[in-house]
Order: sequence, then C-alpha cells, then structure tokens
Amino acid sequence: MRRGAGACSMSEHKGLPDLMIFIITLALLSLGIVMVFSASSVTAYHEQGDAYYYLKRQSLWAVIGLVALVICMNIDYRLWAKLAGPLIVVSIIALTVVLVPGVGITISGSRRWLGVGPVRVQPSEFAKLSVVIFLAAYLSASPDRVKSVVRGIFVPLILVGICVLLVLREPDLGTSIGMAAVAWLMLLTAGGSPGWLGGLAAMTAPVIYLYARHDPVRMRRLTSFLDPWADPLDSGFHIIQSLLALGSGGLVGTGLGLSRQKFYYLPEQHTDFIFAIIGEELGFLGAATVVFLYALLAWRGFRASLNAPDSFGSLLAAGITIMVAVQAAMNIAVVTGSMPITGITLPLISSGGSSLVPMLAGVGILLNITRHAGQR
Repeated sequence: MRRGAGACSMSEHKGLPDLMIFIITLALLSLGIVMVFSASSVTAYHEQGDAYYYLKRQSLWAVIGLVALVICMNIDYRLWAKLAGPLIVVSIIALTVVLVPGVGITISGSRRWLGVGPVRVQPSEFAKLSVVIFLAAYLSASPDRVKSVVRGIFVPLILVGICVLLVLREPDLGTSIGMAAVAWLMLLTAGGSPGWLGGLAAMTAPVIYLYARHDPVRMRRLTSFLDPWADPLDSGFHIIQSLLALGSGGLVGTGLGLSRQKFYYLPEQHTDFIFAIIGEELGFLGAATVVFLYALLAWRGFRASLNAPDSFGSLLAAGITIMVAVQAAMNIAVVTGSMPITGITLPLISSGGSSLVPMLAGVGILLNITRHAGQR
C-alpha cells in the first residue's frame, strides 16, 4: 500500500531524474522552436516586418520554461501538496479576473489573456496544472476518500467544475474539455467509481450540444469536421487546408521550410495547426516520429507514477502525464479532422509561452518524482 503525501521525509536522498523524459522533452521543445520558425516566418515578415519575430518569442519562452523545469525538478514534489489549495484558489481568481471587461484582453472574440503590451498570459493554461496538483493532493490525502461518490467525486469536481465553467465562459471550449478530461481520468486512475464516472462522461455530449445550439457559428464549428467540404470557405476551411497540408507531405515531406500551406492558406499554422505543417514539411515519417515521442513520454510518465514512493507522487505523475497526453491527442485529432476544432495547442511544440511554461514546469515536477523512485 502506498503511503500518504507526507509520509516520506523531504530530507531523503534523491537519485537522478529520468533521463529519457528529459531527452524527449528537449527533443519536442527543439523541434517546436524549429517548426515555429518555419511555420511562422511568412506571416511574421508580412505582419511584423521581421521573419524571426515568433522564433525570438518562442526561444525566450523556451528559456523561461527550461528555468521553470530546472527549478521544479529540484523542489521536492511533496511541497506541492501543501500548495494545492492556494494554487487552485489563485487559478479561480485569475480565471474570474480575465472575464472582467477592460481587464481581460480580447482577441478574435475570446477574452482569455491578461497582460500589458506584448506580454500576455492565459490563466487557463496555468490552471490546468493547478487542477492536476489539487486533485492529486485531495485524492491522496485519504485513501478511502475516492470510494465515496460525494467526497471522492462530487466535492473535488465542484472546484474543478468552477474552473471549467470559467474557461468555457471566455469562451475556450477546447481547454475546458481538456481540463475536464484530465480530471475525469485522474479520478478514474485514483479508483473512482467507473459507474458514476461513466455517467458523468455520458452527460458531456448533451451539455456541449446545449452550449452550442443557440449559436449557429459555434454549432457549425462543432459539426464541420464530419463533412468539411459542405462549407469549404467557412466552417470547413481550417480542416480542409490542414488535410491538404498533411496529404501533400507524402512519406518524407516537401522539405524543412518548404511548406506551401503557410502562405496564408492554413490559419493558425504556428499554433493550433503546427502539426499539419510538420506533416507537410517532414512527411508521414516526421509526423509519426512526433506521435511516437509523445507515446514514449506517456509511457515513461506512467512508469514514474507506478514507481512513485507515495500516493500523492503517483497521482501527480499520472496527472501530469495525462495532461500532456490528452492535449497532444486532442490537437492531433483536430488537425487530422477526427474531432471538432477546439483551439488547443500541441504541447511543447506550438508557439505560445502560456502553454509552454506551465507544461515545462509540469515536466520538471514529474522529473522530481522520478528522483524519488523506489523510496518507499
């Protein structure tokens, strides 16, 4: 039986972190910087007068993220159990503040950002990691808590639900679905009732339908992936251009930097749809390598969960791994036309500091857990 979150002394000898997780993370991060430059150079030159604009920004965020990774890798992960409550409260406050007119920054009809001038952050990206930490701390505090439907499922989902609803209000359907999916999988991993959790999952579809039915644009966006060619110039445009990019890449791709879709054919080519540019320039082999790296990262993450010295570490490692895997799977599914467009980025690769920094911080926490492997 695993011990509680505070059962191990923080002064215990720590080993080396999981080198494979670290190498995979650096590989995805390096590929991301290269592909952000390749995908964004045309629009950056046209809109900013500097083809290296997004490369510079992404490189700066990568440095900040790596600093966060190193710091978190050297902070005993059990400290996060004590900070779980304050972190989720701060996240709720930030998600509330961003909705205040005149405070939150609105871009393309969504009020998701806080910041001044060119420096902007999305509280929802940091809230995802806070939700993982909170659930790991709450569920590991009492081994039998998760067996109770009220205390083990509904109580933690109240706070998580507040975060999800606030993100949905921005609106940001993709992040809210991703956050809810991570919470659901963490509850299942912790031993929550499959029946109750299955019932909650079954309620998702009608809730999303009710959310979208009063907005024709939103409804078309949710259903366009079923037949994007029915509306090729509007709701189906993104998916069609994404599939054209993937298809034109063939087996080995058109060559690095030689994408045609980045010339204002494929929208969001350096953020939400960067995987399509990877498929176009690096081909099926390049895209498959990226999928393989995510699968390998997930395997090592779940391995870290199994080898963690206590229940908090085990759930935290599983939650961080699930967070990365779910986001990667959702993004790739959108780009390949397998699910509706959700506006979610490809972790560690897509342009954007708000997504990159908390993701690297989460990997840092995961690496710290691996340093305690076997200490039971």
